[in-house]
Amino acid sequence: MRLLLALLVLCAAPSAAADSARLERAFAKAQELPRLHALIVSRDGSTLAERAFRGPGLDQPANVKSVSKSVISALVGAAIERGVLTGTDALVADLVPADLPRAPDPRLLKITVGHLLSMQAGQERVTNRNYGRWVTSPNWVRFTLASRFVAEPGGPMLYSTGNSHLLSAILTRAAGRNTYALARDWLARPLGISIPPWDRDPQGTYFGGNNMAISPRALLRIGELYRRGGVFDGRRVISAAWIRRSWTPLTRSPYSGDAYGYGWFITGLDGAAAYYARGYGGQYLYVLPDRALTLVITSDPMVHSRVDGYGAALRALAEELVGAAAVPAASRWDMN
Repeated sequence: MRLLLALLVLCAAPSAAADSARLERAFAKAQELPRLHALIVSRDGSTLAERAFRGPGLDQPANVKSVSKSVISALVGAAIERGVLTGTDALVADLVPADLPRAPDPRLLKITVGHLLSMQAGQERVTNRNYGRWVTSPNWVRFTLASRFVAEPGGPMLYSTGNSHLLSAILTRAAGRNTYALARDWLARPLGISIPPWDRDPQGTYFGGNNMAISPRALLRIGELYRRGGVFDGRRVISAAWIRRSWTPLTRSPYSGDAYGYGWFITGLDGAAAYYARGYGGQYLYVLPDRALTLVITSDPMVHSRVDGYGAALRALAEELVGAAAVPAASRWDMN
C-alpha cells in the first residue's frame, strides 16, 4: 500500500536518452532500502522520476545534516560577492578577534576563510568523538578556536563541523545579520524555497554545517542553481566563479578518497564528473553538469550510512540512476 501511495513521476523526456525501464528498476531497488526516505532524478531541469518512500514528503522539511555545509559555502560566496567578506584569504583571527584564546597558537593566526571551507584548518576535529563535548560547551566558537593543532593550516583534510560553525559566526558578525536571515534572503527567496530556522549555539549563532531542514524538492533547486552556473529563473544568485572554486579539488577525504573543494565533494559517476553535498545518515545532493543531471537522496538522519553497507548501496544506486538518465553533454554550462 505504501508503494502504491508513494509519489512517482516518470516523464516522457524530450530526448530518448533516458531509459525509463531502467529508472523504474532502480526505483524498485531503492524501495527495498529501509532507511531511504526520498529520491529525485532531474535532467536538464525536468524531473524524470521522484518518489517519497517514507519519512518526510517531497515538499516537507527534512534534516539534511552536513549538506548544510554546502549551503554555508554558498552563503560565503554570496558574502564575498556583496563585499561583506573580502575573500577566502581573509584571516579568521581578524574576523572573530574577541573569541581568540589569550595566548593563541601562532598557527591559529594563519587560518583563512578558505581553510575553513576546504577543511584544512589543521586543528583537531570537533566531529565524532569530540562532538558531544563541543555541543555541550558554553561557547562553540571559542571551543573550536582553542582546539589543538594536529597539522599545519592548508595541510590535509580534517573534516570538522567546527570549521563550518566558525563560518556561520563570521558571516553573522561581518553582515550584522544572523545566518538564517542571510540564507533566507540570499538563497531561499531567489529560489522560491523555504529554509526554516534551525538550531543555534548558546550565543545565538545559527549552527553552521548541521541540522538545516530542507525539503527534497528545495534541495533539487539548490542543485539546479549550481548546475546552471549560479542562475535560477534568469536571475544571478551565485557567481559562476564561486561555483568553479567550490568544485576545484583542494584536498581529499581520507575515508572515501573523493576530492573536496569549498564545501563540496568531487567524484565520478558512470564515467562523468559528479559534485556532491553529503550529510550523515545518507543525505546526498549530486550535480553532474556534463550529463545535465541533478540527484537528491534523503534518508533516516539518525543512522550512520556506513552501517550495513548502506552508503555503498546508495553509491551504487546513484551510479545506476546516472546511467539510466544519460543525456549528451550539450546541455552543460561552460566551466572554463
